[in-house]
Amino acid sequence: MASLKGRDILSLKDYSQDELYQLLAKAMELKRQLRNGLPHRYLEGKTVAMIFHKPSSRTRVSFEVAASHLGLRSIFLKSDEIQLGVREPIKDIGRVLAGYVDAIVIRTFAQGDVEELAKYADVPVINALTDEYHPMQSLADLITILEKKDRLAGLKLAYIGDGNNVVHSLMVVAGKLGINMAVASPEGYEPNPEVVEFAKSLIRNINHKITVTNDPFEAAKGADVIYTDVWASMGQEEEHEERLKVFRPYQVNRKLMNAAKPAAVFMHCLPAHRGEEVTDEVMESKHSLVFQQSENRLHTAKAALVSLIR
Repeated sequence: MASLKGRDILSLKDYSQDELYQLLAKAMELKRQLRNGLPHRYLEGKTVAMIFHKPSSRTRVSFEVAASHLGLRSIFLKSDEIQLGVREPIKDIGRVLAGYVDAIVIRTFAQGDVEELAKYADVPVINALTDEYHPMQSLADLITILEKKDRLAGLKLAYIGDGNNVVHSLMVVAGKLGINMAVASPEGYEPNPEVVEFAKSLIRNINHKITVTNDPFEAAKGADVIYTDVWASMGQEEEHEERLKVFRPYQVNRKLMNAAKPAAVFMHCLPAHRGEEVTDEVMESKHSLVFQQSENRLHTAKAALVSLIR
């Protein structure tokens, strides 16, 4: 098993299939240890800096609790305390922080800022969300699917909604792990074509498919997993009313779930706007894995920190 020590998690594009499974196995191991009451303070005496330029609940709490369980001290830096590229260049911040801490977790807007920080910081940098990618969310999603379906390769995941950072990361891991993925978005709101082409370039099996359509029922047909996200992400609040009109046919409701397999599960990265992208009925149904999915953010955060630092 190759060591991941010193690596970054920026988009998961540079992680092999084996390395992804290695992270997932570590997360599941740490989850079992927690459930069995076994201490796992593997990072005692280490420190992580957490830079958050976007508000968060699950991401911040999961990483802070993860750090606590691992014996890792966390330092939370708000946007007014560390302004990337404003008070000082990103390349300076990266080198300064690397002299103090053992890893950096960053949640910000531009993917380029995270990549520049990682270039100059000689400690691991973990992307906790940018406008383009959300890799830590996709790791938690993969574990959740594994726990329910016992496999990943060959399953069909249908993503219904905005072609945002969540779907970009899901497409990357789907391409690497042999998950069939169908994305349904309104015209003009599809995922970034470059990300779509990258995901498709990973396909090595004639039966492995990654598709983009404007028809939510076409995407959902025969799916093992139905996934959605909010229609207006952070920074798009002024578009909310217009997006409500455009995305209304993409709501995940009983009718759409019925287009999937009978044993299909529902997933959402949260927060959810019940009554918009998903009905309350689906959120509270036996098919919903959203809170298991949310809990798994803790275990994947721990796996990333242990694997990259230890």
